[in-house]
Amino acid sequence: MSKILNTGNGACAMAVKAAKVDIIAAYPITPQTSIAEKLAAYVAQGEMDAKYLPVESEHSVMSASAAASAAGARTFTATSSQGLLYMHEVLHYTAGGRLPLVIANVNRAICAPWCLYVDHQDAVSQRDTGWIQFFVSTIQEIYDTILLAYKVTEQIEIPVMVNYDGFLLSHSMMPFEPADQALVDAFLPAYEPNWRLHPQWGGTFGNVAPADEYTAHRRRLAEDLEKAKELIESEARNFQDLIGRWHGGLLDWQGPGDAEVLLVSMGSMASEVQLAVQLLERHGIRAAGLRIRVFRPFPREALARIIPAGAKVLVFDRNHAYGTGGGALLSEIKAALYDRRDNIQITGRVMGVGGEDLPASLLASQALEMWEELNR
Repeated sequence: MSKILNTGNGACAMAVKAAKVDIIAAYPITPQTSIAEKLAAYVAQGEMDAKYLPVESEHSVMSASAAASAAGARTFTATSSQGLLYMHEVLHYTAGGRLPLVIANVNRAICAPWCLYVDHQDAVSQRDTGWIQFFVSTIQEIYDTILLAYKVTEQIEIPVMVNYDGFLLSHSMMPFEPADQALVDAFLPAYEPNWRLHPQWGGTFGNVAPADEYTAHRRRLAEDLEKAKELIESEARNFQDLIGRWHGGLLDWQGPGDAEVLLVSMGSMASEVQLAVQLLERHGIRAAGLRIRVFRPFPREALARIIPAGAKVLVFDRNHAYGTGGGALLSEIKAALYDRRDNIQITGRVMGVGGEDLPASLLASQALEMWEELNR
């Protein structure tokens, strides 16, 4: 298909429509609301053969989504910020219940004080709920990753959260290319659940378990999250082969393979990082951008393989990991590279919180400061 002009939220809604979702439960919250509005319009106008369920809160949104998924429906919802936090209890229940569903989280700062603009604190706060988490950087990637998320979740039966930056991507209008419906159907066939609840079949779901059964169940979830890495990589390749687009698997390396300095980021910041890399090159620093595309499961092995010996790793976090002196991404990368004994140096900055503007010039200047600190 040819490219069209739309917002990130519009692209998200188009991908959900192309995925032929059965159930959409939603509650409005800025900057997610226009996804719910567009999907409601699709259903009302007969453009989607789906049930749209408006509910009274985000806790009810995720409860309804979990129930729909357990009944065998391909399910979608979306939220932001405090809405995601309000879902927190049921996020654990959904992952523990091995329910395959997809949520689009339009990243926004959390209270207090009130702030409508982007950072990643909302999603990072949910990193140990057992969900797979993507962070995407362009409107095209929003559309494509929603489709990929369904392909992954329905095979491994772990829910998937697709995160993208509020207003910077959700409301910006950029050209992107929807996939032909026949190609979408070839990549993402009709959903056939391995099990489902039904009032005539009996059975229970999420019942009380003794310690040995509970422990085994939770261990399986942890092990399968690790297995999801290979599945994400392989399905991203399948998407590329069929539809022709590649955004990276778990990681997206942008720049020379022998770079001595790596600027690591997540989300839309990666686009400015690429410009910052060019500014560093003017200072004689051979740099590259490294975008973390999948935050959960964290790509430890891929990072260890890809980062060259002696590299200086400069991490830009759009969140605070309170009590650690940095952000969550910095903590994760330090842990992932702990066993490397080849003079890798790692440092980081928390930037862009609450929608603080991040032009390439600011990122480059901060990178230079970190580079100089590591060279002292």
